[in-house]
Amino acid sequence: MLVGALLTVLTLSVIQLGLALLVRNTVLDAASEGARYGALADNNIGDSVGRTRDLITTALGPGYARDISVARGSYDGYPADIVTVKTPLPLIGLIGIPRGLEVHGHAAIETLP
Repeated sequence: MLVGALLTVLTLSVIQLGLALLVRNTVLDAASEGARYGALADNNIGDSVGRTRDLITTALGPGYARDISVARGSYDGYPADIVTVKTPLPLIGLIGIPRGLEVHGHAAIETLP
């Protein structure tokens, strides 16, 4: 009985870790895609936020797409759009620490000659 309880706790912990990694990877991918979208020559910096919000809302829900910001800066010495997403870190199911996870997506700004 003690072994069964220990294995149950271990299994649930691994599943929760997988869920947290899924949320992190999904939000990171959405931030990177949003940065790439906003860095295109015919788009502006505000398009990054809308694209990132749409991707996160579709994949995880609107609760994970509340705090999205974008800035123009430098990444590896090149001008870039930097999208920052602060989202909940799931600890028990999808319930977790508000703004416990922060990811950044970068994309070099495209210019036309």
